[in-house]
Amino acid sequence: MSLEALIAIAGMAAVTIAIRMGGLLVADRLPREGFAAAWLRHIPGAVLAALVAPAIANGGLPEWLAAALAVAAFIATRSLIATMVAGVLAVYLLRLWL
Repeated sequence: MSLEALIAIAGMAAVTIAIRMGGLLVADRLPREGFAAAWLRHIPGAVLAALVAPAIANGGLPEWLAAALAVAAFIATRSLIATMVAGVLAVYLLRLWL
């Protein structure tokens, strides 16, 4: 392995650790109640929607069917993890079959 690759890996590790440590340091200062806390609880879902929406909007039949199956999985389980697994698996299989 070259020296440049080792430096790049060490740099990426340092940045990753700094970001994680920064999150831990800031987490104690975040509000636990009120409007700001409620707003912060909605960020993961909003980020996921922002990542998935363009693929659905620009996609074809497999993407639309997978989105419908993911919505059904959410209604059935109320679990974000189960919804993501169902959506990814559905789009993968539908792209293979259609």
